[in-house]
Amino acid sequence: MKSEKYLSDLYEMYANKKISKNNFEGKIFRHLLENFERFRLFRGNRDTWSDFLASLYPRIVRAIDLYRDQGSSFDAYITSLIHCAAKEYRCRESDRSMTEYACWKARAEDMAVAETEPEYIENRKRVSIPNEVNPRQILFLLLKSYFFVSEEFVKKVSQTIGMDAVLVQGIVDELRKRRSDKDAEIMDLRERLHCQHYRCIAYQKRMFYTQKGTDYHDRMKDRYERARKRFYKMKKRLGGIRMSASNRMIADVLGIPRGTVDSSLSAIKNRMIPGDIDEGSNTT
Repeated sequence: MKSEKYLSDLYEMYANKKISKNNFEGKIFRHLLENFERFRLFRGNRDTWSDFLASLYPRIVRAIDLYRDQGSSFDAYITSLIHCAAKEYRCRESDRSMTEYACWKARAEDMAVAETEPEYIENRKRVSIPNEVNPRQILFLLLKSYFFVSEEFVKKVSQTIGMDAVLVQGIVDELRKRRSDKDAEIMDLRERLHCQHYRCIAYQKRMFYTQKGTDYHDRMKDRYERARKRFYKMKKRLGGIRMSASNRMIADVLGIPRGTVDSSLSAIKNRMIPGDIDEGSNTT
């Protein structure tokens, strides 16, 4: 069994140039690896101890050059270094664990509330188009919902309104092309919203594991409050971005005045609201 002063004896041999520095470093590492019970760290988990020493090795190398024999032995010097580094290691691992927890919790919530896109089911019965709704209005409605229509649906609508399906599909593709920059902005905002969600959860978790009234707890609380406000501001901004095409965009693609698109869509909207609702509600 190696003595309690094994590392100090090794250092003396190194100082007297009886062993090389590389050999000295290797013996220190092997000694610490084999005697992890002595330090009583990480609840006796040898794997965690090995990972910790691997991360500590560069600091041990620097510590050899910084050590000065002025009262404390080399054994005590290395032991003090290990205990200080172990606290930092546990803090890093705890922070990493909280971050992983935040990521998984946020993703789980996203998956829980996520809804799949409704599948378009073809109606077997042919729906007749009212005479008061002209083909141009149907075209505007189709272009308004360009983001959600399939090629097959475009063909059916084109056949109904008597237009070339290739021409209508080209107009839809042009709208999607013009919208590409806006879609990229939406995707970027969604990703940043996810990251902000992670920060909120991580700060909240750190607050939970720290004592109230401490400086660290107050810092985490302040960061959590600011992160939460920013999260809701980003969420509001994302919710305000429209997915449908604007009337101006449709008018530009078709080469017609915007007022034509506005009046046509407004006429459709008015027809969808029954005019006799108020009268019927007053009857007894």
